[in-house]
Amino acid sequence: MGPLVPDTISSELSLVFGFFIGIAFGFILEQAGFSSSRKLTGLFYGTDFTVLRVFFTAGVTAMSGILLLSQFGWLDMEIIFVNPTYLYPGLLGGGIMGVGFVVGGYCPGTSFCGAAIGKIDGMVFILGATVGIAIFAELFPWLVSFYLSGSYGDLTVETIFGITKGQFALFLIVTAIVAFVITTLIEQWINPKAPSRSFPKIPLAIAAIATVGLGVFLTRLPDYKTSMLAKATTPQVQKAQDIYLMSPDELAFRILDGDPNLQTIDVRSSRAFAKRSLPKAINMPPGDIFGKTGVAVLSPSRKQKVFFAQQESEARRAATLAALLGYENLAILQGGLDQLYAEVLSAQIPTNLYGRHQQDTYTFRLWAGAKLLGLIKARNAPKESLRKVKKIQGGCGI
Repeated sequence: MGPLVPDTISSELSLVFGFFIGIAFGFILEQAGFSSSRKLTGLFYGTDFTVLRVFFTAGVTAMSGILLLSQFGWLDMEIIFVNPTYLYPGLLGGGIMGVGFVVGGYCPGTSFCGAAIGKIDGMVFILGATVGIAIFAELFPWLVSFYLSGSYGDLTVETIFGITKGQFALFLIVTAIVAFVITTLIEQWINPKAPSRSFPKIPLAIAAIATVGLGVFLTRLPDYKTSMLAKATTPQVQKAQDIYLMSPDELAFRILDGDPNLQTIDVRSSRAFAKRSLPKAINMPPGDIFGKTGVAVLSPSRKQKVFFAQQESEARRAATLAALLGYENLAILQGGLDQLYAEVLSAQIPTNLYGRHQQDTYTFRLWAGAKLLGLIKARNAPKESLRKVKKIQGGCGI
């Protein structure tokens, strides 16, 4: 999945990019006034709501960008890390964070911004945060049970309320605009020198209408993975793909021959794969074909990727999806595992054989079936399952 976070960039080079992006981010924060504790705490006194505007703007921008890039197939949302929800420590930690923000005038990111330009209060805030982290680390063995209490997993708004990502996007956009209007009125009422007094009203109104229009558009976007999977199931689309149909005899021969250009892909569930699968097969259900999870397996063009499942139809759907995503040199096991088991793994010589070709075929099947069964029994499923891509983690930069 590209062009974002290309595989050619190593983890070390990513740190270099992150370093320079961090410098640029800090510079923008400082220029926006976020190195001033007075400006930051103005949020709590109703005199300056710049922090609220920045947070909402950043949230709407990031959310809209993620949804659009995901729709174009440029970003895999499955590898975006979602912080697990621990309700009780989250509530306590949020309260401590809020009190620290009001008393200290900074949050962790902005304290470094202030310290970078020589502000003593920013330096003191960093020192206090460092001491607090050290104390927490020492007390953690006694706090771990509370730290992990109220676990609800990777909760998202969509799963809680049963709405789509686009519907939540529209809700957040409307909430942000309403918050902007209300806080602007409060700010101008309390502070005669409020920054919002210089805001141009007509351009802002146009921008608000356009942003709401974007939210409505996002609600109409179909889920990328769902739509692609549905498309791959369509018979007309499947027929249009040039996918090779490999016979069970050919697959058995190439496996036993140790063909280095053969890659077998089991698209069944992980439970079915762990129970029984072909030697050196990789477990990759259709959902894993998307994004970076399947790139390492499907990208090498010299290898022929043979999709199989219990029935041929399951594998055809997965192979069609891979073809739609631009992968090449694909094949499908004819008849699926059912036909492989019937013709090769449990082959028996019929009473009447006609011709040398038929005799050679059944002789091969008897030999190949016994060899394959031995390899299947010796195979270690956990070591051969597809390694999941590590999710991308991040945090609040402010």
